[in-house]
Amino acid sequence: MKINLDRPLIVFDIESTGTSPRQDRIIELAVIKVMPDGTEESRCWLLNPGVHIPEQTTAIHGISDEIVKDCPTFADKADEIFEFFDGCDLSGFNADRFDIPCLEEEFARVGKAFCSSQRRHIDVQRIYHRMERRDLSAAVKFYLGRDHEGAHGAEADTRATLDVLRAQLERYEELPRTSAQMDEFLVPRDPLNVDRNGLLRWKDGELTVNFGKKKGESLRKLFKLEPNYLRWIVKGDFDTEVRMIVNDLLQHGRLPSCPPEAMPKK
Repeated sequence: MKINLDRPLIVFDIESTGTSPRQDRIIELAVIKVMPDGTEESRCWLLNPGVHIPEQTTAIHGISDEIVKDCPTFADKADEIFEFFDGCDLSGFNADRFDIPCLEEEFARVGKAFCSSQRRHIDVQRIYHRMERRDLSAAVKFYLGRDHEGAHGAEADTRATLDVLRAQLERYEELPRTSAQMDEFLVPRDPLNVDRNGLLRWKDGELTVNFGKKKGESLRKLFKLEPNYLRWIVKGDFDTEVRMIVNDLLQHGRLPSCPPEAMPKK
């Protein structure tokens, strides 16, 4: 792989009970950890989601209630999975929109803060869409010259994603060659934004709402004057990290520390 890694890169894929990271549950999690020296370590967890797997979902990935009835739950394996991901950057196909939020939600349910915004993201779909604009099966055909056998199986999709990433790095010399540069290339970051989507933003040393009718208002002020608005955020369909920050303020009166670049200028 012609990208310089200064910390491990985890390429992963999730099969789940549905398409909502907030509502649905992980059934299968397949992971390839690529170390800075190029060595790899693979893991795959088949999990009992604790809820019924809809038949239409089983028709896609082939995993039914019967198959996972004796499998461990995510809670059973949370410590093991969390440790495996610790200190690693993240990669997947459409991972920014689904796999990463889905994993973050599962960790939040067991009281663990995954903090994906503190990791670099290399979403292979974003590279592909930036360069060619297709889906995973078409990416395999285009970059690798073969059909994607085993599509919608987590292990096959994970291996195909890593193979496509390697082919993209071979094909496009203009792509960045470090994880940090790739992350910035795919999703440029504003250092004043707390989360990757910029829903919370630092302004003059205060953490503020950056969307809707309360845009520009500080969380500290809303906590004192309009706590119901913050409760609405916690219950809403917002990113896990945003809801956890707001919930921590409501429950414990805590806010993240202001970074130096967001401090008021004297």
